[in-house]
Amino acid sequence: MTGFNPANFTVAKAKPLPVVLLLDVSTSMQGNSINQLNAAVKEMIADFARAEKNEIEILVSVITFGAEVLLHTPYTSAKDIEWQDLRVSGATPMGTAFSMAKAMIEDKDVTPSRAYRPTIVLVSDGEPNDSWQQPLRALVNEGRSQKCDRMAMAIGSEASNAVLNEFVSGTENKVFTAQDASQIQEFFKFVTMSVTTRTNSQNANVVPKPEEVEQLVEQEQNKQLVESEDEFI
Repeated sequence: MTGFNPANFTVAKAKPLPVVLLLDVSTSMQGNSINQLNAAVKEMIADFARAEKNEIEILVSVITFGAEVLLHTPYTSAKDIEWQDLRVSGATPMGTAFSMAKAMIEDKDVTPSRAYRPTIVLVSDGEPNDSWQQPLRALVNEGRSQKCDRMAMAIGSEASNAVLNEFVSGTENKVFTAQDASQIQEFFKFVTMSVTTRTNSQNANVVPKPEEVEQLVEQEQNKQLVESEDEFI
């Protein structure tokens, strides 16, 4: 008869599902755009926290690019994030942000091999002001990062759809175009549903098709509408 060994009773560690946000905080985002962006990201993180399960942990990292490129939030479990609002400054060094995201994904000490397929989300309202072609192509076409799901939103008419379209190349996603800041929340609802749906899937590496996500978002909106109509006031 074997003796008691506490090592045989360890609790399985939750498997991480990484989400990396690349967020434009250049001065052109000042005003309603940055306010809406802060509100949308904060709500998304709260939704992620509610969707986390014992076996899946949604890790969120935020890279901002403006006067400089900063790791605003290193990988942190959604339930543990205390959101610090973004502030605008400087230009649009998007290429450097691509390089930082690439380095994070390739480093197995930062993004472990046991993690589920990461999602990278890009939001911008302008053109890159640094060298972006090589960093973007490396992110999209080389190494571990080419396997990531990628989503992008262009805010306003000054955003570079050429860059954003290349960012989502190889995925089934199209660039979401927000004519004004009020549509930022719609995009992040789509991102939220795409990620949280994976926590309910038998294989969280499988990314749902965009049309499936759109249907789920519409169903959720209809559900909320019915619930609000049923409220006693």
